[in-house]
Amino acid sequence: MISFTYTSRPGRIVFGTGSIDQLAAELDELGIRRALVLCTPEQRFLADRVRKLAGERCADIFDQAVMHVPVEIAQAGVAAAHAAHADGLVAAGGGSTLGLAKAIALETSLPIVAIPTTYAGSEVTPIYGLTSGSEKKTGKSYRVLPRTVIYDACLTLTLPAALSATSGLNAIAHAAEGLYAEDANPVMSLFAEEGIRSLARALPRVVAQPDEVEAREAAQYGAWLCGTVLGNVGMALHHKLCHTLGGMFNLPHAETHAVILPYSMAFNLPAAPAAMQRLRSALDTDDPAGALHDLGRALGTPASLAELGFRAADLDAAAAAAMRAPYYNPRPMSYEAVHRLLQFALEGIRSDCRTFVAM
Repeated sequence: MISFTYTSRPGRIVFGTGSIDQLAAELDELGIRRALVLCTPEQRFLADRVRKLAGERCADIFDQAVMHVPVEIAQAGVAAAHAAHADGLVAAGGGSTLGLAKAIALETSLPIVAIPTTYAGSEVTPIYGLTSGSEKKTGKSYRVLPRTVIYDACLTLTLPAALSATSGLNAIAHAAEGLYAEDANPVMSLFAEEGIRSLARALPRVVAQPDEVEAREAAQYGAWLCGTVLGNVGMALHHKLCHTLGGMFNLPHAETHAVILPYSMAFNLPAAPAAMQRLRSALDTDDPAGALHDLGRALGTPASLAELGFRAADLDAAAAAAMRAPYYNPRPMSYEAVHRLLQFALEGIRSDCRTFVAM
């Protein structure tokens, strides 16, 4: 007999090519009259476009979003929202911008309209993260869950193929862990399988033909499903490792997820047969971990932590940190097992589900 709990949270999805043109109507729907538009310095051009579309509904632009949401930047964002007398936030960009919007919303409870330009999936999760010093802490609050998400595949055309690939593998990681989460349920498992399947098929097309909107749309659809999984069920070893590596060593977010993904799957899937079956179906293979490694190589994403700047000298500290306050995991963890996993990832050694069987 199947037993589970599933809660559906309110949220509006506006999906389709050209849907950014509906921004003003969506702001009106939420009653937002003074929106603070958020972006990274590199995406100021997008924020300026959003300002024009929002018209008098835009109070100001704050363009200082950066990776891993340093506490200082979050505080500056809160101050900017107060100075603008903002009654809402528009996050235009990728995970860094959405992370900043969530940090501001956590303090102010302002509603968020998300306009994602990557496949990170953060726009449909109540998960936030803040970095102080060398430690990244995550939390969960429905105050930070965007009220409306506008998915316009045309906005992802400026995302280089290489970044599209790592962003997409990041999204796959969200769904893959959702398959064996402590609070996994059949609804989210359906989302996860379909999301992984859609992304795994779309990403090679995006890399081969970066200007193909149809492929970008399929990838965005998969990212929405995968992000929804992350927002509804818990995380495990994969995310613990990525949060540790990002917070302690400032490794790039999506690239780190892309590198770690095959290894976390190789370690955990032998202890999660239902997740193994879903991944086999989604990826059309008997060896999901190996297939994810091969997908990364086909997409040209970084193959090892060494390529991201991680050093062998950091292995001991990273493994020890990952074992502090560990997340739930379907397979028991140990310092030795985590150290070995990170060693494989450091070197980029191809792994499959036999790699960690004896541990």
